[in-house]
Amino acid sequence: MINVGLIGFGLSGRYLQAPFFQTNQNFNLKKIVTSQQIPQNLFPNTSRADSYEELLEDESLNLISICSPSDTHYEYAKKCLSARKNILIEKPITAHKHEAEELFRLAEAMNLRIFVFQNRRFDSDFMTVKSVIESGVLGEILAYEAHFDRFKPVLNAKKWKERIAPANGILYDLGSHLIDQSIYLFGNPEKISGEVFTQRAHSEIDDAFDLKLDYGKLKVSLKSSLMVKDQGPKYIVHGTLGSFTKYGIDIQEDHLVAGLWPNQAGFGFEPKEMDGTIKTSIKGLELKGKIETFGGNWNLLFDNIADVILQNAESIIKPSQIIEQITIIDTIKKKKAEN
Repeated sequence: MINVGLIGFGLSGRYLQAPFFQTNQNFNLKKIVTSQQIPQNLFPNTSRADSYEELLEDESLNLISICSPSDTHYEYAKKCLSARKNILIEKPITAHKHEAEELFRLAEAMNLRIFVFQNRRFDSDFMTVKSVIESGVLGEILAYEAHFDRFKPVLNAKKWKERIAPANGILYDLGSHLIDQSIYLFGNPEKISGEVFTQRAHSEIDDAFDLKLDYGKLKVSLKSSLMVKDQGPKYIVHGTLGSFTKYGIDIQEDHLVAGLWPNQAGFGFEPKEMDGTIKTSIKGLELKGKIETFGGNWNLLFDNIADVILQNAESIIKPSQIIEQITIIDTIKKKKAEN
């Protein structure tokens, strides 16, 4: 059993992580650092802590999850590792590549593990896209386009998300997911280019980006904006044999916020009308149809974390992939600063 301490009880801590720690038999959610009252009907064995230092002093904790504001990640992670705790960090791991590298070196030296909450590798839509690509029915992949758009013209009520600070802005927030998915699918790109910009009135931070990852023959396009009312496809994939298009978005976050938990029936399944469309040519035959969407399953990430800690298994989300992700973000952000 892995005793867990959670820093932060906002959207990520309260809804995206705590329910999985509570329902996964490998974990015991022991303490949460929050100013709020913890709903005891949902977390009967969890107590409230006033500060993260309290977690560092608790020798029974095997894992501390950092769901605090992004600009605290580096500081908190370093202190948790120094206290000999394995850590799960909400993305982005840090604002800069050299900080992430330092944390991984420290963890290795102390025989500890760093996990990054790249939960969207286990989204319904992405797992479906990955399966279609790996099946070979599209042939050699030539173009991959992914969007993570929202319509939020009003500034976020959480002031820390809107202030100019390290690791703030949409490229760190939603961009980390799209970049991670691309690295997971295709490895490190040969070249990168793109821009990050601001579209909302009165916004001080980046709220849109357009990235290009060049893999030689394969071209990857990643886009996000908070000003897209009528959203198009989430994924578009073209290969030498055909194309796959997927509308809609993984529904796990909506389910969790609405009160549906990972151990309840129907959790993580998108409406059938959101199934993707495939058009392909196989042995001279033109085929067109729907591809059933996988059920979203972030619990796969939590299972892997448990296997790594308890059985020394291989981590699905590798340090080298996280370093490459932060390198790409760092590069694009520096280009903007120079212009």
